[in-house]
Amino acid sequence: MEPHNHSSLAEFVLLGFPRVGHIRGWLFVLLLLAYLFTICGNMLIFLVIRLDAALHTPMYNFVSILSFLELWYTATTIPKMLANLLSDKKTISFSGCLLQTYFFHSLGASECYLLTAMAYDRYLAICRPLHYPAVMTPMLCVKMAAGCWTCGFLCPISEVILVSQLPFCSYNEIQHIFCDFPPLLSLACKDTSTNVLVDFAINAFIILITFLFIMVSYGRIMGTILQIKTIAGRKKAFSTCASHLIVVLIFFGSIIFMYVRLKESYSLTLDRTLAVVYSVLTPLVNPIIYSLRNKELIKAIKRTIFRKGERASPTQH
Repeated sequence: MEPHNHSSLAEFVLLGFPRVGHIRGWLFVLLLLAYLFTICGNMLIFLVIRLDAALHTPMYNFVSILSFLELWYTATTIPKMLANLLSDKKTISFSGCLLQTYFFHSLGASECYLLTAMAYDRYLAICRPLHYPAVMTPMLCVKMAAGCWTCGFLCPISEVILVSQLPFCSYNEIQHIFCDFPPLLSLACKDTSTNVLVDFAINAFIILITFLFIMVSYGRIMGTILQIKTIAGRKKAFSTCASHLIVVLIFFGSIIFMYVRLKESYSLTLDRTLAVVYSVLTPLVNPIIYSLRNKELIKAIKRTIFRKGERASPTQH
């Protein structure tokens, strides 16, 4: 019987951003500021929606869950990127690499499902307004959110198991800014066509099916909006889903090119660029998009800040 294949490597080296040289410090500061803004922005949106009773609606509940998800999504990759920019030793253990890959993909899949649930919510609100309160109940929101997280965390298990069975020989440098399936497969000293096919099937199912569902929902939404007679009515209806649509296009536009493909890698520079878009840029712009384009959320933020300020300040006579 053939012995069971296993990795002979104890750790990998994350090459991260190569040839940055003298701008490494500036890159670290830029990435740190982006991470801090992402944490503060998403935390602010999450807390404001949780604390303000006026925002306890299905749409804002989904937005708060998305902000909470983004906190963990960025925490799986950016801290390690920052540490590698400061250190000459850019190593990560074999198990640590697999864990980072698993959590990054499980949270990413959860976001795909959550954005789909948000599109369904907007479809019901705009296309079926009379049925919306009866259909989109608080209990259904909880079930949909729980389903998004559960399915998301189940999806990458088979991919991680298959990668863990691959033999990795002497070369251990990962040509990427964090651990991920494509750069890991390129290091295996064994044919990985099965892994590539499985990755393609799972990613195509998660990404393309959810994206298609979202686009169909917005096709129906746009059809309904165009039937509204007044310009003000059309503008108001579209404004409730414009922010979500922008986030969808940025997020799916990058991950489709990265993961729905039958090759281990295309261009290392392209892979790193796309990775920055969906792992750093999208979580960074989410709070900006949802806050600047949403008057109700801006009002709630002001109410929360001013209310806390009034409580903290002494009474003056």
